[in-house]
Amino acid sequence: MNITVSHQDGMKFEAKTANSSFIIDCPVISPIEYFLAGIITCSASDMVLIPKNQNKTVTDLVIDGDVVRNDDHPRKFNTLHLDYRFNSDADDIMAARWVMASLETYCSTINTIRDSVCISYSIRHNGNLIKENEKMISGAGSNIDMGEIESCPS
Repeated sequence: MNITVSHQDGMKFEAKTANSSFIIDCPVISPIEYFLAGIITCSASDMVLIPKNQNKTVTDLVIDGDVVRNDDHPRKFNTLHLDYRFNSDADDIMAARWVMASLETYCSTINTIRDSVCISYSIRHNGNLIKENEKMISGAGSNIDMGEIESCPS
């Protein structure tokens, strides 16, 4: 992947990809807001494609992202909470699996930041709250004690 960003005028920049281009208009929308929007859009696209591949449909999808950042520079993300709200023709278990598949496997933007950001999520499916403030299984925010795990002798 290659992206070229060039200064246009004032605080406007053009980002060119292999397929398209778009204007980044700072400070109207800051680069960190674009970054967060990209993270959320990555998971949102999974939430449309994964069900579609299972002959299911997601409607009314909304994902809110709430970030807490460092007070001092660099003002990196400390925590990210994603709130998924959607309807579908699947049961709650399958709906939760779609979110987990996106978070743990398919969404490359989330998986890029997961080792340095504590990520949590909530899911409201067909109007019912099915997960609330769950932490990702792995990543910076999880200190899960798995106990001792036996292994095969070497």
